[in-house]
Amino acid sequence: MSSVPLDQIPAPHDAATLTLVDQLVQWGRRRIEERVFRPGMRMPSIRKLALDKGVSRFTVVEAYERLVAQGYLDSRRGSGFYVRERLALVVPAGDRQPLAAGAPATGTPAPTTIDVVWLLRNMLHTSTRPEKGPGLGYLPPRWLDGELLTGAMRSLGRQSGTPLLGFGSPQGFLPLRQQLQTRLAELEIGATPEQIVLVSGITQAIDLLARLYVQPGDTVVVGDPAWFQMFGRFAAQGARLVGMPYTPDGPDLDALEALVETWRPKLLVINSVLQNPTGTSLTAAQAFRILRLAEQYDFVVVEDDIYGDLCPTGYSATRLASLDQLRRVIYLGSFSKTLAPNLRVGYIACAADVAQAVADQKMLVGMTSPELNERVLYRVLTEGHYRRHVERLRARLDTVRDKAARMLERAGCRLFVAQGAGMFLWADTGVDADALTAAGHEAGFLLAPGSLFSPHQSPTTWMRFNIANCGDPALPAFLGNYLERMARATK
Repeated sequence: MSSVPLDQIPAPHDAATLTLVDQLVQWGRRRIEERVFRPGMRMPSIRKLALDKGVSRFTVVEAYERLVAQGYLDSRRGSGFYVRERLALVVPAGDRQPLAAGAPATGTPAPTTIDVVWLLRNMLHTSTRPEKGPGLGYLPPRWLDGELLTGAMRSLGRQSGTPLLGFGSPQGFLPLRQQLQTRLAELEIGATPEQIVLVSGITQAIDLLARLYVQPGDTVVVGDPAWFQMFGRFAAQGARLVGMPYTPDGPDLDALEALVETWRPKLLVINSVLQNPTGTSLTAAQAFRILRLAEQYDFVVVEDDIYGDLCPTGYSATRLASLDQLRRVIYLGSFSKTLAPNLRVGYIACAADVAQAVADQKMLVGMTSPELNERVLYRVLTEGHYRRHVERLRARLDTVRDKAARMLERAGCRLFVAQGAGMFLWADTGVDADALTAAGHEAGFLLAPGSLFSPHQSPTTWMRFNIANCGDPALPAFLGNYLERMARATK
């Protein structure tokens, strides 16, 4: 772990009166509460922390013992100090996301909690300096085009504001739904405006579908690895989460068949194009097999295509909805990755009766989504600049992808696939990814450990890297030095 002087540790106003032990206790508590050190993790050894902080071993022992007394750590004789499982202390009640019991193909039960809050908090803290955030899930602001949004808002400002004074439609702004019908047709997905419901991003889409489809005890199949934020939402409905493993060629469909035969799920949630975090995409043969399994075992497929616009023209990828035409597939889309994370306009395309049920759920949860945002997006999509903007994003990703991949390989990482599109690289670091994340936090980098992307939070050496945020000149040295040091330590 990188050295951070104790005088750089934030403290109360009476910091001048604090002893080194007090300062080290504050450092440990803050790191635990920020989820840098997570329940079950082993704390740095006494010798290592003393060297890193420039204090005596006695100071470290005393600080650790106080953290034990305060309920933050457990002391294990002959092994060291470990972060105690104290969720009531570490996680604010509103942030807890319990994970229902479940099991992957091996039959190993899932843990009772899912820990993603620390990453979400730090994503917000890192938003003003994304070059320090290789673990971030969005493109840096300097890559995006603010003029697209401000131009659309200026156009709206020249119109009467009267239409904005009502509640709006539960299904969303009709002209935007009509425009989305055209965009979906370009993907060979047939959907009328009545089959489209506008939502506040993919997160709300998942929330509404969880409320609509999942009852306590139902099984939901998700990727392992996959987008971590949905795990807690399904678990909040009492779902059993079962992880579908991935190979460099995409989802392991033999494993999927065994899972659905055993667990008889209600839903399968999948990225068909540029899957987060592996970057893999479905082939036509894989898509057909998934749809055959859905028919045979009677489950609904939720297809999250949030990264679809980053997929180059002609790239080999098949969308399930284009084959199924929204009979068993519910298709999700959003513009948060290409326009702005806080625009919060997404959509659900599905069968007409499902769309009505989704709109009803949406009214129960929050009435309607903000029509102002929907009108802004409609302007952006119809004024002719969005397509060129997306082409520029793809080209810019192409310029940094190889550089980021070579940097990771030189540091000692192994890539899951030689990715040719999208914004993520899934890499095997060869070391405990949670420990690497903690060390990165100390060095000022926000990393995304692979354990977050597993519905079972399994320990792993894998980590997701956002290639657009790997440009900090200090990152290669940090990764290389850390991995080399860990390799020496294991010899």
